[in-house]
Amino acid sequence: MRLEDAQKVVVRPYITERTFEQIERENKLCFIVADSASKTQIAKAVEALYEVTVTSVNTTRTLVGKKAFVRLDEENSAAELATKLGLV
Repeated sequence: MRLEDAQKVVVRPYITERTFEQIERENKLCFIVADSASKTQIAKAVEALYEVTVTSVNTTRTLVGKKAFVRLDEENSAAELATKLGLV
C-alpha cells in the first residue's frame, strides 16, 4: 500500500486511559480510521505507515468515528510505537 493511501485509511492515533492500558497489557494501539476502511486495509495501512507487523484488527463505530484496535506482533512493541508517535 502506498503511503498516500495509508494516510487516507488511518486518520490519527487515539489515546485514552483504556487504550493506554491496552498498549501495556495487550500490545494494542487504537486508531481513528476512515469509515469505509476494511480490517485488511487498516492492517496494511498501519504496516506501511509505521513499519510494524499487525497480527489482528478489531473495529467499532463510536461517536468519535470508526476506531480500530490493532494488535502488533510480539517482535513489535506498541509502547515503543506509542512513544515514537508522542502518545506516551
